[in-house]
Amino acid sequence: MSVPIKRSLEKIPGGMMVVPLLIGSVIHTAFPGAGQYFGSFTGALFTGALPIIAVFFVCMGTTIEFKATPYIIKKGGALFAAKTLTAAVVGIVLGRVLGEGPVETGFFAGISVLALVAAMNDTNGSMYMTLMGQFGKAKDVASYAIMSIESGPFLTMVTLGAAGLAAFPWQALVGAIIPLLVGAILGNLDPEIRSWMGGICPALIPLFSFSLGATIDLTAVWSAGLLGVLLGVFVFVVTGLVLMVADVLTGGRGVAGIAAATTAGNAAAVPAIVASVNPAYAEAAPAATLLVAASVVVTAILAPTGTALWATYLKRKDAAAGRVAAVEEPANAGVAR
Repeated sequence: MSVPIKRSLEKIPGGMMVVPLLIGSVIHTAFPGAGQYFGSFTGALFTGALPIIAVFFVCMGTTIEFKATPYIIKKGGALFAAKTLTAAVVGIVLGRVLGEGPVETGFFAGISVLALVAAMNDTNGSMYMTLMGQFGKAKDVASYAIMSIESGPFLTMVTLGAAGLAAFPWQALVGAIIPLLVGAILGNLDPEIRSWMGGICPALIPLFSFSLGATIDLTAVWSAGLLGVLLGVFVFVVTGLVLMVADVLTGGRGVAGIAAATTAGNAAAVPAIVASVNPAYAEAAPAATLLVAASVVVTAILAPTGTALWATYLKRKDAAAGRVAAVEEPANAGVAR
């Protein structure tokens, strides 16, 4: 008996990523110790997001030609600047109203500039690379090498006016580039390696997605309440629109912009780090942690769906344009004759 699992997943917007991710997060939420209980290879699959990402990055790197380097710098730099500047504007404007502390009463109780900036500043690089590996170009995937500068509390502290309290995490940046660079070198030296390893990328998407989902606790959305959900929607919509414009201005069609409109999982740790360095944010940190965690989950659902829908729309638009051209061409040729 044949079951069309792959075909069914492909019919769902971002299904190759969203479905495994949701399955992993549901299992983790219901049975948080499942990976440790089974251990061995099963446990490794539950906790092995980073190794799979590293393999994905090497394989994707083999498909990148060195002549695309200027594009990578341009695209990555534009997306990086667009997202961080958007977070900075929001932080500066609301900072004048809210100060360092959180809102204390009403529906927005718990929201703070710290929560907003932390949620907006850091892109989920793993999700971006996976989405662009499925819906974009290899050189768009490589653009995250520039965007990875967002990782950690550094830029959040800069935005909050505490840049002198944090050191630039250059080791993390170099570590993010090395797998891609190794793959690119191999692929440019040997076209057969490019064809062989490049073809592995699509198969890694559902595996990586499940592993990523196995680190997400869906109760974070419930704990943060509707406000956490709205923060995730705010991050996706506001940064998504700005990033789409930046993507289009650098030769894209908006797909990379939507894929980058997320909150990274490690961003949930930023409020506590910032508060430990600057006590002025100690009061805002606990609620900010929950809100940012909720934004991670919400954007992890919205970004794949939005990216897939927009990519599908563009594909259908191109197909329609092609059909129109094919129909009109014989008619024009007949008139000429």
